[in-house]
Amino acid sequence: MSATIAPENKNAATKVITGMARLSYAHIWVPSSMSDNDPEKYSVSVLIPKSDARTVAAINKAVNAAIEAGISSKFGGKRPPKLKLPLRDGDAEKPDDPTYRGHYFVNATSRTRPGIVDVNRVPIEDPEQVDSGDYARVSVNFYAFNTRGNQGVACGLNNIMKLKTGTRLSGRTPAEDDFEDGFDMSAFMDGDDFMS
Repeated sequence: MSATIAPENKNAATKVITGMARLSYAHIWVPSSMSDNDPEKYSVSVLIPKSDARTVAAINKAVNAAIEAGISSKFGGKRPPKLKLPLRDGDAEKPDDPTYRGHYFVNATSRTRPGIVDVNRVPIEDPEQVDSGDYARVSVNFYAFNTRGNQGVACGLNNIMKLKTGTRLSGRTPAEDDFEDGFDMSAFMDGDDFMS
């Protein structure tokens, strides 16, 4: 599945639907805040394989459209010499994290919960069904910002279509992996109160 530009509408130039990407740091069911001063938002880091040239090209095109729109609305009539851009290089920024190796990524956020569907476009309501590590197509939009001296393009989170389940990226091991086979319970069974 490759990236697509959104159907014709007023945001078509700045909206992208990715090819198959991986979800990381997925706060898509309950909003969270990075600090006490930041508002709570839904968010996800969208990992895009560097081999997915179509998605990367679509994102670059949408980012350029957001910059052009922002020249008049956010940047005072001219393109700033230095802008913070949303498409980041996982190999350069997270060299010690194997999950990000060979990927670009964007951090997408929204004040409202994204729509989440399966491959048949049936809504998913169970938070256990979609989490960090899963593979999905993600609908995002790009927009210019100019706040507190920072200028650039941010990534908005629209909707998610889960494609397949991946290995969880929670950092927590499954219970079945924490406890070894053949554990000797006899040392714990001496008292009458055990398991009573």
